[in-house]
Formats: sequence, C-alpha cells, structure tokens
Amino acid sequence: MSIFERYLTIWIALAMIGGVLIGQAAPGLVQLVAGAEIASVNLVVAVLIWAMVYPMMVNVDFRAVAGVARQPRGLIVTLVVNWLIKPFTMALLAVLFFDYIFAPWIAPEDAAQYTAGLILLGAAPCTAMVFVWSQLTKGDATYTLVQVSVNDLIMVVAFAPIVAFLLGVTDIEVPWQTLVLATVLYVVLPLIAGLITRNKLGSKQAVEAFSTRVKPWSVMGLISTVVILFGLQGQTILSKPMVIVLIAVPILIQSYGIFAIAYGAAYALKVPHRIAAPCAMIGTSNFFELAVAVAISLFGLNSGAALATVVGVLVEVPVMLSLVAFANRTRTRFPEPGTR
Repeated sequence: MSIFERYLTIWIALAMIGGVLIGQAAPGLVQLVAGAEIASVNLVVAVLIWAMVYPMMVNVDFRAVAGVARQPRGLIVTLVVNWLIKPFTMALLAVLFFDYIFAPWIAPEDAAQYTAGLILLGAAPCTAMVFVWSQLTKGDATYTLVQVSVNDLIMVVAFAPIVAFLLGVTDIEVPWQTLVLATVLYVVLPLIAGLITRNKLGSKQAVEAFSTRVKPWSVMGLISTVVILFGLQGQTILSKPMVIVLIAVPILIQSYGIFAIAYGAAYALKVPHRIAAPCAMIGTSNFFELAVAVAISLFGLNSGAALATVVGVLVEVPVMLSLVAFANRTRTRFPEPGTR
C-alpha cells in the first residue's frame, strides 16, 4: 500500500478537521464551491469523484469474467450478500436506529437524511479498496478482479432501482432523473473511460504502471471531497458532535454483521481462503465514492445524507483493517486451494 492508503484514516480525519476549520474561517469560499452546480450536479465535486473512480475502473478487465465458471461459489456468496442482503439490512438498521432508538436525540427531518445516506452506502458494494484488502489477505487477485467486474456490471443496472425502492420505502422523495444521472456519470462513464484506456495501453504491465501513476489522484480526490463536505457540515458538527458517533453505530453493526454472513457462508461452502477472504471483504466494504457522489447529487453538499456517507468513509478503514487481521488469523481453518 502507498503511504496514502496505509494512513487513510489519518488523512480522512485531518480532512474532516480541516474542512470544519475552513468552513468556519471562510464560509463564502465553501458556499461558492457549493453553488457551482448544473442539473443538480456539483461541477467541482464531479471532477473530484472522477479522480477517485477513474483509476479504479482502469483495472477492471471484463474478459476475466468468463473464468469464474471454474469456481462459482465465491462469486455466488458475493452476489447474494451484496445485492440480496446488504442493502436491505442497512436500510433496516438505519430505520431502527434513527426512527426509534435515536429518535429522542435527532429531529425527524435529520433522521430521514441520515437514513438516506446509510441506504446509499449499503447499496454500493466495494469497487476499489477491495483490491487492497485482497492483497493484505493474500487473496486471489484474478478472482477478486472477476468479482469486482461482475459487481460493476450489476451496479450499472441495479444500483439506481434498489436505492430508489429503499428510499421510497422510508418515505423520502426520490428524484429519479438525478439518481439515474449520478449512476451514469459516476459508474457508467468512468467504466467506459477505464475500458478505453485499458485497451489503448494494451499490455498488463502498461496498465499496472498507468494505475500506479494515477492512483494517488484517487485518494487526493477523496480527501478534497471530504474537506468540502465537512466545510459545509462544520456548524452541524460543532453544535452536534454526537451525531458522528450516532451515525457510526449502525455502520459498525452492519459492517461486522455482513462480514460474518459472507465469511461464514464461504466457510460453510468450503471456499478456499484466497477467494473467501476477498468475497467477504467486497460485501463488507463500500463503494463510498459513489455513495458520496449520489448523496451530494440527490440531497446537496450540506445535507445530512452526505454527512452520513462521509462518516462511512471514516469508519470503514479501521473496520476493514481489523477484519483483515481476523481473516489472516483464521486462514488455516479454510480448505487448501484445489480441495473441496
């Protein structure tokens, strides 16, 4: 991992603090950035999101999807957890905590926003950082690529309908045009751009070299976005610091719960550890770049939904590192490669 990835939690924390300070010291500057919108899409944030997503999409090789037929069990676990379990358990936890358990401390309109942000997180399985988690658990890099590629294909058609359905269930008005636009802008187009770039580069070595050069821009895009978000959310954070803690509670429960389901299912199905660990990591981790982007597009830069997705970013890295350690400690309990 690069120094940016290794200490991502620290950079995110510093970005949050810096954003709050900038929001208090120069509110006009932050509002100027917030006002740079066309068709509900913030132009500054759009550029930053592309900086995050594009380097990841270059690594997606759809030709590898055909190889999954030899070992389908790991992919089945990933897809079932990501698309049939995770979005709905996150929505359930969000409603449980913000409509009931935390109701005495949070206004209903704020609760609805936080619920929406958590739903966006739950409906966006990991696309990028899972390569890091796979590497740390000595996962099968090719199989991980297949899992991510299939997830991207499904996300293109499933993300918007699932989010719209869950937001509708929680009585939040869904602007379909904005939701679809965000999905196209932040998933479909970067995916196409990544595929074109990959084809032009040609060799695997050239792709890896290019990815290494542009990868730091992904982290810088994320950090810059967090600065902007927390610049707009600074007053809320300073006046209600416990909100961050409350938002983190259902995210933590969801993360560890989803990992237990996916990792346990892979163990029961006798999936080799080199496949089992990454398939559990994909379900546990989130495509927070997409969640942040859609939250901004749907509800605005200074919305509670955007804040909830950013809290998800802060929580994710330490959680995933703890799960990497657990997966490595339990490696010997899984069957050796090639066994059933």
